[in-house]
Amino acid sequence: MKRLLTVVAILAIAAVAAGLAGHRYWQSRLEAPLALDEPMRYEVPRGAGFNRVVAELEAQGVLTDRWAYQVLARLEPESIPQLRTGEYQLEPGMSGRDLLALLGSNDVVTYPLTIPEGWTFRQMRELLDDAPKLENRTAEMGDDEIMTLLDREGQHPEGWFFPDTYRYHKGMSDVDLLRQALSRMESMLEEVWAERDDDLTIDTAYEALIMASLIERETGAPEERREIAGVFKRRMEQGMRLQTDPTVIYGMGERYVGNITRADLREASEYNTYVIDGLPPTPIALPGRAALEAAVNPLPGDTLYFVARGDGSHHFSRTLREHNNAVNRYIRNR
Repeated sequence: MKRLLTVVAILAIAAVAAGLAGHRYWQSRLEAPLALDEPMRYEVPRGAGFNRVVAELEAQGVLTDRWAYQVLARLEPESIPQLRTGEYQLEPGMSGRDLLALLGSNDVVTYPLTIPEGWTFRQMRELLDDAPKLENRTAEMGDDEIMTLLDREGQHPEGWFFPDTYRYHKGMSDVDLLRQALSRMESMLEEVWAERDDDLTIDTAYEALIMASLIERETGAPEERREIAGVFKRRMEQGMRLQTDPTVIYGMGERYVGNITRADLREASEYNTYVIDGLPPTPIALPGRAALEAAVNPLPGDTLYFVARGDGSHHFSRTLREHNNAVNRYIRNR
């Protein structure tokens, strides 16, 4: 009996030792570096499960011990992360444990997309259409359909998307970026409107958005924005028309090919501020924060006219005679 107990004890000890050795080996396979000689990108497809991902990585030669991950899923299911759709950068020296942590993180490969200040919504849509790795859900939609999709049914899209650099990852869609830009603009406009001057000639935040779009299209010089806003404010106070060329260009749409004529300036259009009083019915571009701030905080003064010098800046005039002289100097002579 003693001998039997001894044998049983030896076998039990051997089993425990073997189990410990097996456990250590299993853990060592999870801690072993991936079979990578150089960085690579791996995409977790939408809806992919853990087993599928492990199988794909084995097929690509990244993992060499698939069994270790299958055992992990059985023995420690709580350690398996919720996989996130997107592209991930795998690096040499990364272990299997590191890989699992990465695939359950937000550390996906991202791409920048810059919407310039002063662009139109049409230009923004074209940029989204051409963005690599971005799912396009709106290419076949009209502007009205897009605004309905964004829960803004009946709202004109122009001006409502904040120009900035956004980052996206594979698995996101153009709708995701549109929502971000829309939310940014609505928040920015609300913030800026709350800090407006008391004696404006505009009555609503939306009119401030329209005014900001005119300012944005008239100049890219930061120091001029408030002065241009001041000119527009004084013209409206005196019952003068704004007479700003960018509104004519916007109203022409795709007919605009680089220049406007006197006939274009006289053309009846709801956007042509040479023939309509006050502001156009909607913004004509996507204004940035500086233009929004200028629209609600115009620079005081007495100038009523301005003309482009040809170097990106403008000459501002108090009288029509001075303005006509400036036009001769900077436009006709050029």
